[in-house]
Amino acid sequence: MLEPQTADGKVLWHFTMSLDGFVAGPGHGMDWMTGITARPDLIDEYATTTGAVLGGRDGWDAYPDPSGIYGGAWKGPLFVLTHHPEDATPTDGVTFLNCGADEAVRIGLEAANGKNLEVFSPDIGRQLLALGLIDEIDLHIAPVLLGDGIRLYDNPGGAPIHLRGLGREDPRGVLDVRFRPALPLTRRLGTGVFCCRLSTQSP
Repeated sequence: MLEPQTADGKVLWHFTMSLDGFVAGPGHGMDWMTGITARPDLIDEYATTTGAVLGGRDGWDAYPDPSGIYGGAWKGPLFVLTHHPEDATPTDGVTFLNCGADEAVRIGLEAANGKNLEVFSPDIGRQLLALGLIDEIDLHIAPVLLGDGIRLYDNPGGAPIHLRGLGREDPRGVLDVRFRPALPLTRRLGTGVFCCRLSTQSP
């Protein structure tokens, strides 16, 4: 069982992800999350430890409403990294940045004021991993196979990035998960979310 998330000024790459590695469906669709469950205090845990959020332009254009973050339980500075801030609609609490990912992290951490900066973008997360700026990857693995959409990590031709599992006896060991296809309603298995947390810190 993982310890609750803490507000340590981390750069936290945080997503609910399908079992086959997608964090959104085609066109950033999120309807695939309907019907999955999580522990009751999960949203509050992240709402209270998050000081600022960094996202990308594609995700913002798909969901241009900061009040939807954590179902409205979180309020704070949201930064959207974009090459074209001039054509973005001004929104209260949202700052559109046109800079490098490293500078966006510096700005976001300062705004987070000691709490975590959450990264809500696969592309930005990939860039930050390459720069060594991701402190922790926090995933909630949902019992669904999408087969198409936006992957958490996509870097064809790149070198593997080895991670260390947190809260585990063997941080280099494989994670064992077991699922069955959902049965008809009369025999349906309970669904839930399997949580894991990984660190990019060196051994």
